[in-house]
Amino acid sequence: MVLGGGDPGDAFAAAHGVAVKPLIELAGRPMGQWVLHALRESGRIGRVAYVGPLSPDMKALIDVRVTDRGTLIANLEAGVAALRESGNVPQLRVMVITADVPMLTGQMLRDVLDAAPAMSLVYPIVEKAVCEAAYPGVKRTYAKLKDGAFTGGNLFLLDPALIGQFLPRLKAVLDARKQPLKLAGIIGPGMLVRMLLGQLRIAELERRVSTILGTPVQALITPHAAVGTDVDKEEDLVLAEVALSKAAPVS
Repeated sequence: MVLGGGDPGDAFAAAHGVAVKPLIELAGRPMGQWVLHALRESGRIGRVAYVGPLSPDMKALIDVRVTDRGTLIANLEAGVAALRESGNVPQLRVMVITADVPMLTGQMLRDVLDAAPAMSLVYPIVEKAVCEAAYPGVKRTYAKLKDGAFTGGNLFLLDPALIGQFLPRLKAVLDARKQPLKLAGIIGPGMLVRMLLGQLRIAELERRVSTILGTPVQALITPHAAVGTDVDKEEDLVLAEVALSKAAPVS
């Protein structure tokens, strides 16, 4: 499931004359088209549902079109429902990926899938040193943990059979993420303080998030910086243009 919608008032997209960010042209094709090519190139994806507007060339790379519902939770529910209604009920897991990670390749996606444990929810993360080595000068948001500094990936894997179980709880966490007092009430004030001080380990966060969501959750450290490098500002666009220009052309 590719999340390619966006805020109609996005100044970044408007500055490039398009409705949403994934339609911004990058190295000769819309940003979202690079992501769709990577999914198809991986050889591991059964069907692709796309949330949001598409260019004509992008339409040929998807199986199901989904109207943007405006929120992550609503789009997840609509995307899984659309795949089921199309006659293909996911039996294993659904990969959810944003349409603004154009440096991803099919091989990177295969590596993630090969390394992913059999958990209900798997969230790839990337070490700060890996991101900075791959893309010098890149600016990301990092969480400082005892295990190191990490940025979150722009994709995750979930078991669609459990989507109704953990989505309401996930929504509560997302709604509280910018409200410290509310977030402290969900994850616990002690853990929040330790997290802010960089005193938590990945395993501790995994256990706590698993308890909150009511389903097994695991972080997956990936060596691919592109997994955690989205394009959401002009300097990111320049970085991606350079990176993709050096890569092999996509047919």
